[in-house]
Amino acid sequence: MMNKFFAVVLAGLFSVGVAQAQTAAPAMSMSAQASSSCASQAIGKDGKALSGAAKTSFMKKCESNSKTAMAPSCDSKAIDKNGKALAGAAKTSFMKKCEASAGK
Repeated sequence: MMNKFFAVVLAGLFSVGVAQAQTAAPAMSMSAQASSSCASQAIGKDGKALSGAAKTSFMKKCESNSKTAMAPSCDSKAIDKNGKALAGAAKTSFMKKCEASAGK
């Protein structure tokens, strides 16, 4: 009788633990995903992991490329209300705003 009671209690605790583990894990943000994938790619020509200034430089470049690759191209969005490509100051202003919002 006592063994069945403990088995039921253990089964209940196990199912609660599994359910809580599934809901408690937050989803990684895009920047965190980019950072973790860049870290795994930080390998030199000799096959060894980068370190120091080389790793810092690589991470900055990789994360910058990841942000621009994930966001739709601002250049392709630079179109006026008539469907023509923006040019000059209008394009410069649009590109500045678009790239700033893509970086967020």
